Parts: sequence; C-alpha cells; structure tokens
Amino acid sequence: MDKIIVEHLFLNYSDGAESLKDISMRIPANTITVLFGPSGGGKSTLLRVFNRLNDLADVVMVSGKVLITGNDGSTIDVLDEKTDVVTLRRMVGMVFARPIVLPMTIRQNLTYGLELAGFNDHVHLEQAVERSLKQSALWDEVKDRLNDAATALSGGQQQRLCLARCLALEPEIVLLDEPTSGLDPISTNIVEESLNELKQSYTIILVPHSVQQAARTADNAFFFLQGELIESAPGRDIFVNPKDKRTEDYIEGRFG
Repeated sequence: MDKIIVEHLFLNYSDGAESLKDISMRIPANTITVLFGPSGGGKSTLLRVFNRLNDLADVVMVSGKVLITGNDGSTIDVLDEKTDVVTLRRMVGMVFARPIVLPMTIRQNLTYGLELAGFNDHVHLEQAVERSLKQSALWDEVKDRLNDAATALSGGQQQRLCLARCLALEPEIVLLDEPTSGLDPISTNIVEESLNELKQSYTIILVPHSVQQAARTADNAFFFLQGELIESAPGRDIFVNPKDKRTEDYIEGRFG
C-alpha cells in the first residue's frame, strides 16, 4: 500500500532557494524511504511538506497534490487549507538533525506532548514512556534514572530520546532529517538498527547524512538534485546500478 502519494508538487521560497520542481513519487507503507543528494536539493523542504512545517517558512508558492492514507483507510489531502494541521502533525512526526531536549526530566520529555494532547491517565503515560524508550533502544540505558535531567544524557542518547518523544505520540509516519549527523559510529549504528525494527510499525522517511548511510538503510531511494527528483529505485539498486549519470557521479563522489 502507498502511504504517501505526491503528484506534480512545486514549491518556491521567496528567495528562490531550495525550490521543488514537479515532484511525483509514491512512498510505500512500512518501509524506510531515503531521500538523498547534495545540500540544497530540496530533501528537507520535501520532508517539511509532509507535515506542513513549511507553513512556518517564507513560501510564496506551493501547488500539486500530497495525499496520505491513514491506517484507518482515510485519505488526508496535506495541502488542503481545510486540513487540521495539529492532527496531521500527530500523524506525521519529525526528528531533526540536532537533538533538542526539553529542560525537564527524561520522563517529562516523553509525557509532555501526551499531556498537551489530553492524555492524563498515569498508567497510559507510563506505558508510553516504556514503549517509546524501548522502540528507540534507550530503555535499558535510562530506565533507572527517568527522573534525571534529560540534558545530562550524551548526544547520542539525547537524539534517541528525541526519537522516543516522537514515537510516544504514536504517529503513523516518522520523518528524520539527518538524525545521526552529529553522532559517533556506535550511536549511529544503534539508531539505524532501531529504524530497521520500527518500520514494521511505522512508515519512515529518512534524509541520511551520507551516501553510505543511504545505502545501508534504504528500502526505497530517491535522488534529488537542485529541487528535481532525478532517479528512484527500490532497495540498494540505485547505489549499485544507477541509471542516470548525475546519480552515478554523486554516488561515486565526483560532486556534492
């Protein structure tokens, strides 16, 4: 099943930077879809289209269709002005490159969003804390210090806490914008292994920090260059046998 369908998407910022040009793509459910390419290609912009974070940016034009199919079979027209953005962002969570933990305890970082959403049952909150920390491979490291300050965690732990905070709200889609760019290899490996398990329950869209990470993690890969979708392929095919010379040159390190 296609979780996201994008049809003829165009987007322009007021300064003309990182525009999207006629993007059409289909993202299957319960997979890791990788968007890769050099900086300025439009990857992060596309991520922000999926949960309407671009509403907060200086966008002068956006057109096309972005449709999301919910687990209940309903369809959300993301770009429709009538779409409830709060509901959309509950469904489409996001983790950024730089971990930003709240100045609270580890537990409160996970329960804060749930409480804002109206969940106040103690049992439900504690179950969400444990579940999300286990899903982000952090539970064993912090289960005995949930009341400690989140800022005391290492960088890798903070990033996994941000992932757990996203998962605590039980989204259907998880967007990750270079989530391991500042992490050491061990922490990066932990995050990647977590994502591979999470795709059984979530649809994951990842902007990787390197071609190597893209090749390791991708069930589907889309190569972007200067706002255009150049090539797409399942799995690692695109990294082994790219069809477009521009894709090959980027993968081989000739530019970017």
